[in-house]
Amino acid sequence: MEYVIKYTALIGAFVIAVVGHEIMHGLTAKYYGDETASREGRLSINPIKHIDPFGTIVFPVILFLSQKLAGVSDPIIFGWAKPVPVNIFKVVEKGGYIGAFNVSIAGITYNFILAFIASSLIGFFEPNGLISAFMFLFFYYLIIVNVILAVFNLIPVPPLDGANALKYLSLQFKIYSIARFYNKIEPYGMIILLIILFTPIANYVFYPAEVIISWLLH
Repeated sequence: MEYVIKYTALIGAFVIAVVGHEIMHGLTAKYYGDETASREGRLSINPIKHIDPFGTIVFPVILFLSQKLAGVSDPIIFGWAKPVPVNIFKVVEKGGYIGAFNVSIAGITYNFILAFIASSLIGFFEPNGLISAFMFLFFYYLIIVNVILAVFNLIPVPPLDGANALKYLSLQFKIYSIARFYNKIEPYGMIILLIILFTPIANYVFYPAEVIISWLLH
């Protein structure tokens, strides 16, 4: 029963984090006049509509199993949902590059806000008793998964949100060399990310997440 409660809480927190992240991109784009996500039914809270075979299933399972094999007693999963379709040209038409920047950071903002809310609520529950233990673990994992997802997406490598945000800010301030640089390395983005995630570089990249999580849990 302990494992059922634990992993149900973890999976629930993971789904809320990744699905909400993508929906916020779509809602922000809709605010700027882009109805693409709405037309394609991608503003739904139904998680099935947002499943990315690799990012939502394969990668989290690989990450979980690798931690288990490494002897990690409390493995953490993270991943991503299928990106919500956004017509960025429509967004720029109404909101300019600042609008595009806002669309880019909408998911990250959602994740940080959710982590802060979970941090303020976790203190009302103790890890004893069935319901209380579930709620404690649910908020615990909401903090961890949302912070990790937010920090991950802040990595300034395409196609992550951090790279998009930097690109649109550079266009807003007419620093075209940065935008050109990102356009040039975009085809190699996933390779760069895999190198970061599966090498010791990840320890440095995710160090800010450790600091924020520690702060929110105390």
